[in-house]
Order: sequence, then structure tokens, then C-alpha cells
Amino acid sequence: MSKADNAVQCFNSGFNCSQAIFSTYSEQLGLDKETALRIAGPFGSGMGRMAETCGAVTGAYMLIGLKYGKYLPEDNTSKEKCFQLVKEFTDKFNEIHGSINCKDLLKHDLSTPDGLTYIKENGLWDSLCPIFIRDAAQTIEVLMDLE
Repeated sequence: MSKADNAVQCFNSGFNCSQAIFSTYSEQLGLDKETALRIAGPFGSGMGRMAETCGAVTGAYMLIGLKYGKYLPEDNTSKEKCFQLVKEFTDKFNEIHGSINCKDLLKHDLSTPDGLTYIKENGLWDSLCPIFIRDAAQTIEVLMDLE
């Protein structure tokens, strides 16, 4: 089973999109899975169910930071590397899906009661989110040389 398949399976087992991406690759970057699941928890459903940036995208951003993030005040090279990879990831995800915004991707606003009801009743999380997760996983694997 590929890592992208593992990420989709994680999502299908009850975790959110951000948790699925971040926890799938965290251990190979030195962070245990439980901690990764906890850290990524608030980022699902467009950041705390606000329908903003897709959780699969924020999960990928956190992986970029985990691998390349600046941790020394004078290390602007790492900062620039992170920003470059975030832009590359975002450009690729946008190229595939036309947006990184959860509301746009699901075509409904899950931050509203009506939008959330529509998404649940029409199975949009089950039909669309695995596609976004798989594409985010495959994109981050290429950008960061993960597998």
C-alpha cells in the first residue's frame, strides 16, 4: 500500500484531512504519529471547520515545516526554502483542483449549518476529500522526496 493510500485510509478511519496527511509522513521525519495527530487535529475541515484552507493542504504545509522549518533566528535559508516549497505545493494543488480553499473545493460552506448538512447528506466528505488527500500526498511526496 502506498503512503497516499495510507493517508486516505487514515481519513476513512475517522481522522480529518490534515491529520491524514501530516501523520502519514510524520514518523519518517522524526515525529511520532500520536503527536502528529494531535497537532494536526485543529486544521481539518478548512481549519477548525471554518471552510478556509483545505486540511490536506495545511497538513502538507506542516510537513514542509517539520522537514525544512527555520528554528534558528539567523537561518533565513530554511525560511526561504519553506516558503518556496509552500508556493510550489500550492501552485500544483491549485493546478489540479482550482483552489486550496475548502469552501471552493466542496462547493459548499461547511462553516454554516446548511452547508454542513448538505455536505453530510450528500457524502461530499466521502466522495471528494479522499481525492484531495491523495493528490496532496502524491504532491508532497514528490516535492519533499518522501515515500
